[in-house]
Amino acid sequence: MKSLSRLLAIIRKEVRQLRRDRLTFGMIVGIPVIQMLLFGYAINTDVRNLRTAIADQANTHLSRQFVAELRETQVVDIIEFVDTPAALDKRLRLGEISIGVVIPHDFDRRVLDPERPAVQLLVDGSDPTISSVAIQLRNMPIAFDTGTSAPRNHNIEIRPNYNPERRTPVNVIPGLMGIILTLTMMMFTAVAIVRERERGNLELLINTPVSSAELMIGKVIPYIVIGMIQLALILVVGDLLFQVPMRGSVLDLYLASGAFIAANLALGLVISTIAKTQFQAMQMTIFMLMPSILLSGFVFPFAGMPRFAQLLGEILPVTHFIRLTRGIMLREAGLMELYPELVALGLFTLVAMTAAAVRFTKRLD
Repeated sequence: MKSLSRLLAIIRKEVRQLRRDRLTFGMIVGIPVIQMLLFGYAINTDVRNLRTAIADQANTHLSRQFVAELRETQVVDIIEFVDTPAALDKRLRLGEISIGVVIPHDFDRRVLDPERPAVQLLVDGSDPTISSVAIQLRNMPIAFDTGTSAPRNHNIEIRPNYNPERRTPVNVIPGLMGIILTLTMMMFTAVAIVRERERGNLELLINTPVSSAELMIGKVIPYIVIGMIQLALILVVGDLLFQVPMRGSVLDLYLASGAFIAANLALGLVISTIAKTQFQAMQMTIFMLMPSILLSGFVFPFAGMPRFAQLLGEILPVTHFIRLTRGIMLREAGLMELYPELVALGLFTLVAMTAAAVRFTKRLD
């Protein structure tokens, strides 16, 4: 009985401690709910509405019928008609579209010839799932009004740009780079100030003339260097072991990475001003990591997600960084051509650093 009484006392003590620790209690409730919402609503393996442009060089009744049939599949969202295949290549390189459709001048004759492809799909091969979606699109029964109702699935040819061999590491590593830096940068910085508080080192900082902003910046700079070292390590391993190409400028990639690392470190500082223990800081980091993996386009095509999931994904720094890495490394896009992603990272960093500086006070809580 005494043993049971002591056991119950320990249980009551732990329950009271959890009730006082509001952040941990919130995680107990919040993590399963958020995970259910993410996997139940935001994750959609049945991809729809991929941004698509069409170069209809035939402009005949039959080609317009094909475009109408293509639109009816709901797999593509036709956002633009262009004049030449070169215009499609440019939009693919800049990440403005996922699929380009080339309808040649002799489309009507090609439809009648089962030996010749009538249509060519230019696919953004830097996204790991777009190619498989294009294959499904090719296999859809699209019938042409040529006097026969037989579908001509084999009349569609697929050209996967930027990864013609369809090697998985080429698709995965540019995105994985963002996930790795997100995890390490957020966790390192989130723990930094919390560790100072737990060890009592903030007592020393209270009596110095260091401002909140100076302390924030001083905490961030060493980890920027660490992030750059990690980036170099990822690039070397990716090249030596997996032959992941670097088609764009290495300098552009480092500049983009600098903006991304700063955004994650700023977010880590915000977490460090909320968490009261290192364990809580790590909990919050893991809590932020899952949406970064699922809503950034790393695993699932961003265009195929529901609208509300896309809006949430646009807030995450890793979404913009994955677009930058795939654009620079695989599509040979210039950094200034992808400037909207840099602007988004800069705005996120500014807001997060401001929030961290406001929340942080040189006192012991």
